[in-house]
Amino acid sequence: MTRNGHQQPEPLYPKRVVITGMSAFTPIGNDWQTVSNNLCDQQSGIQRMHEWDEYAGLHAKLGAPVHNFTLPDHYTRKKIRSMGRVALMAVRASERALEQADLLHHPVIHSGRTGVAYGSSVGSTQATADFTRMLYSKRLEGFDGNTYLKMMGHTTVVNIGLFFKTSGRIIPAVSACTSGSQAIGFAFEAIRSGLQDVMIAGGAEELCPTEVAIFDTLYATSTRNDQPQSTPRPYDKDRDGLVIGEGACSFVLEALDHALARGATIHAEILGFATNSDGAHATQPTQSTMQQAMQLALDNAGLNKDAIGYISAHATATKTGDIAESQATFNVFGAHTPVSSLKSYTGHTLGACGAIESWVAIQMMQTGRFHPTLNLESVDDKCANLDYIVGDMRTIDCDIVMNNNFAFGGINTSLIFKKWQV
Repeated sequence: MTRNGHQQPEPLYPKRVVITGMSAFTPIGNDWQTVSNNLCDQQSGIQRMHEWDEYAGLHAKLGAPVHNFTLPDHYTRKKIRSMGRVALMAVRASERALEQADLLHHPVIHSGRTGVAYGSSVGSTQATADFTRMLYSKRLEGFDGNTYLKMMGHTTVVNIGLFFKTSGRIIPAVSACTSGSQAIGFAFEAIRSGLQDVMIAGGAEELCPTEVAIFDTLYATSTRNDQPQSTPRPYDKDRDGLVIGEGACSFVLEALDHALARGATIHAEILGFATNSDGAHATQPTQSTMQQAMQLALDNAGLNKDAIGYISAHATATKTGDIAESQATFNVFGAHTPVSSLKSYTGHTLGACGAIESWVAIQMMQTGRFHPTLNLESVDDKCANLDYIVGDMRTIDCDIVMNNNFAFGGINTSLIFKKWQV
């Protein structure tokens, strides 16, 4: 109450949000130690996909698959019959994140106070093919009642909710390359506003030649098919396009008071999130709104630009995208904030990239060792004069990092994470 008897307004953001669990499957490893080793050794996950040779007219034959993805015995046929590969990776990554958070069997999961925000660009494309076949054959065969559950755009978020029997909010994020980062941001907002105590959040994508074909028709894919370790080349003057990858990454987000009350281990705090849209072109990036998204995230976190110690860039190695993003980044931060692109290692994991890149940025912030951009030998003159990390790993002592992602449809996201300090 105020002195004159009127009630004080509620704070705009009543809850702080922390990360208590993280897990990922990536083209360069399925645990942090393996990923860290590959980052240090500058080993990418790009490989020649010989099985794609059968697709006539497909120029790009490079991809970045996840290897050694296996499921425990309790993933019975009955439990996974509604899941394709993308949902399976999302569910298993979420299970491992919940285990790390010590919440897998906690009553809060079923209390209505735990929700799921998750995304992918599409569902499982094999299930989509089963439906499409009907249109050509005019016959209802080759699919069953679970086929749609595998192909639907929100297959990841729904299957996570069903598998763990959550009864809180379900927030699908199906926004192409910002699916994972939007999901984390929407989960952050749900907790910060007091609507949920816990959120499972992240993104996933399975590797499919149809996704390569989309970018192939736009002349945006790398065709260095016989030199997989030389591409993609974000920001480099000789870059020739992106490489598609796959993966999944899940976070457990939790209200700080809830995490502290149960003695949870905290890995990082989320300070800010912003998302906006270009309102201009579906596939051509807009520098001004990219810039606005970064500034909005800073404003949302109550920070100035000098607080950011490292920027994980979207940086897909496309001609126009790298230029627009680098110029937008320079306009906000100037030339002195270190920047690098994980996609030079993993390829573009589409709906998973915002989550995977956030995970790697957080892990690097904790160790103080940050990866370079692979294959960046000579920066394109049209790209901004940024502090690009090249060559070896760089030691950076910083407490706050930013991850930026940009998607088809003109969708932009920016997330800000802070190292947890007791």
